[in-house]
Amino acid sequence: MTSSVRLVRSTTLSPVAEYAYAATVDPPARLVFAAGACPLDADGATVGVGDYAAQARQVMRNLQVALADAGAELTDIAKTTVYVASNDQKDLVTAWQVVRDFLGDHDVPSTLLGVAQLGYANQLVEVEAVAAVRP
Repeated sequence: MTSSVRLVRSTTLSPVAEYAYAATVDPPARLVFAAGACPLDADGATVGVGDYAAQARQVMRNLQVALADAGAELTDIAKTTVYVASNDQKDLVTAWQVVRDFLGDHDVPSTLLGVAQLGYANQLVEVEAVAAVRP
């Protein structure tokens, strides 16, 4: 399948952001709404306890699987939200860098949030995404 996502770059806004400021989805497209990917292994255990980068890697691997099961891939993502259970900006940046590495040149619009707590025991990172693919 070919992606329907087009990244929009602003020449007016600051270039400091490591992502496109907007994305469009060209019709016809089928939207894929991925639940927040968590750092769980196949048995449901939290991977990388205490390690933001290790959890972010597991999250992105799990997101790839969820997207593939829906007929999409990382380059079909139109938007992500990255949740990091920390109030330390260093931890947010650590998780963000892993997400960016997985996305590569497909630097989709993203929101990075520090939150008080996530749903699973010892969970530090979660990523949700919206993707679009041609039917």
